[in-house]
Amino acid sequence: MPGPGRGLSARLLVLTIAFVMLGEVLIYVPSISRYRLVYLQERLAASHEATLTLQASPDGMISPELERELLKHARVRSIALRMPDASYLMLGKPPPVDAAFDLHDATPPELIRDAFVALAQTRNRVLRVIGPARVDPGVRVDVTLDEAPMVGEMFDYSGRILLLSIVLSLLTASLVFLSLHWLIVRPMRRITESLVAFREDPEDASRGIVASGRGDEIGVAEREFAEMQRGLRAALKQRARLAALGAAVGKINHDLRNILSSAVLASGRLAHSDDPKVKRQAPALTTAIDRAVALCEDILNFARAGDPEPRRGRVDLAALVDDVGKVLALPDDGSISWRNEVAKGFTVTADRDQLFRVIFNLGRNAVEAIDGQGEVRVGARRDAAATAIEVADTGRGFSVEARDHLFEPFAGSTRPGGAGLGLPIAREIMQAHGGDLCLAKSDAEGTVFRLEFPPE
Repeated sequence: MPGPGRGLSARLLVLTIAFVMLGEVLIYVPSISRYRLVYLQERLAASHEATLTLQASPDGMISPELERELLKHARVRSIALRMPDASYLMLGKPPPVDAAFDLHDATPPELIRDAFVALAQTRNRVLRVIGPARVDPGVRVDVTLDEAPMVGEMFDYSGRILLLSIVLSLLTASLVFLSLHWLIVRPMRRITESLVAFREDPEDASRGIVASGRGDEIGVAEREFAEMQRGLRAALKQRARLAALGAAVGKINHDLRNILSSAVLASGRLAHSDDPKVKRQAPALTTAIDRAVALCEDILNFARAGDPEPRRGRVDLAALVDDVGKVLALPDDGSISWRNEVAKGFTVTADRDQLFRVIFNLGRNAVEAIDGQGEVRVGARRDAAATAIEVADTGRGFSVEARDHLFEPFAGSTRPGGAGLGLPIAREIMQAHGGDLCLAKSDAEGTVFRLEFPPE
């Protein structure tokens, strides 16, 4: 299991804090510009109020001491008012300015830019600020003021925002962390621990997970995982029993093959007996023994761990099909013919011995499916998509039930005494070559099997 700093809980905590801080930054950017705008508007309003004393004076004049007090109260250096009738009022003497701002035409992007430019200043600038009076928009107020006090207040405001952001992020992160830890992390840790325990000993039922009654995705995962564990344990037990049974069957088949080999020799001598009755029964006995030997060979082949990795090479397909036709037990009366329609020089990349087994198996099945007269044809074609070999016969087709279980071991046999292993083994060989074996056609006119190889 991961340590405290590498687990899902720690990552959730860090991500929550980071996202909350990012949200606070996105809020801070417009808020700091708004804080600067409000500060300047307050200076304009205070300056307009300071000029009211000047307007109330009988001669329009005030003492220098009162003028300084008014400017100090407004926190500006000079004030100029432009009335709607174009008349002016002035308090103080305007100093040289470093920057001027007209709040009447300011846009949000400009306000954000000016706020961060102010925060970046290392010296006190003198600003000229122009804007409408708060109580009388027709009056324009023009003031000059020092920027340093405003920047100091902006930094104080930023510090308070930062402190509040940290507190909110920690509080939010803690709540989210506890919620996610309870809803997700704890169940996932329980599932992970059960996975580790299951991997160490899959057959120990005491290590299985107990599904909770949750109706969300975690609950579904717990129930499906518990069901998967039960299914895998049952499969492992079944496989262990089948392995023991397979080992016993393999030994029995080995001994049975030796016994049947002796019976084959004996049946061969019976076929040359002078007794007519014995001579008539010898072919049926020989056929039965041959089927028993073939059954033992199929079971032994299937019981093996699998065919070895194909030793691929260029195989002359026409010559291989001729060799298969020579070893097939075709009737002596010529009622069933073997037609090799593969073009001379046609080659495929495959393991010759394994491909021989596949075509021999299909050819043997085709011969057994023909009642009376018929033929078995083997052809091949190649295009850009794949290389295909087709084994076709004119015998009776498969029934619907047989087609549904054709490639299932011990379930797809259609001949008496068959184990239903020939086609599954043949398909495994083709899949090991990167191809496949499929039933292309099966009806009253015959059956066609197709061997497909990947494009060369």
